[in-house]
Amino acid sequence: MTINTNWYVLSGGPCVGKTKLIESLANLGYTTTVEAPRVLIDAEMKKGKTIQEIRADEAEFQKKVFKMKVMIEDQIPVSQVTFIDDGGIPNSIAYYQITGLDPAPVIKESQKRKYKRVFFLERLPFEKDYASTEDEETAQKLRQLLYQAYQDLGYNIIKVPVKPVEERVKLILNEL
Repeated sequence: MTINTNWYVLSGGPCVGKTKLIESLANLGYTTTVEAPRVLIDAEMKKGKTIQEIRADEAEFQKKVFKMKVMIEDQIPVSQVTFIDDGGIPNSIAYYQITGLDPAPVIKESQKRKYKRVFFLERLPFEKDYASTEDEETAQKLRQLLYQAYQDLGYNIIKVPVKPVEERVKLILNEL
């Protein structure tokens, strides 16, 4: 049985401006989640590991991200308006595919809950940061896989064009 939630997903892959949008929505008083991969990376970096060490086994890293996403979503009341950073659990479908893992367990978990809306952010100019290891080609492939994952799960995806953060926030809030 699928549970309908009052959760809104921000997805789109690397370099789409999810973090700035989440920060803006949080500043407006909305409940938001943390970005699971960044939380895992930051925790390991505090232990003295480099990004290369943390993501040396990308498949293992993606399994940890998936488990953390499930843990995060399990703690959110389904009726609470919440914005999910870095996409929801279905984002892991694309990352599993790109690393050669079987996405079946992620697909099964993704079917347990239905998000209220999925916002797919158009990509900003590509910029690497400390937590990203993807190059531009991989980022583009991820975008395609992410979009396909949500589409395959039956979501009506709302595309958010590249605009100033305030305009993106307004567009998103008009869809609630």
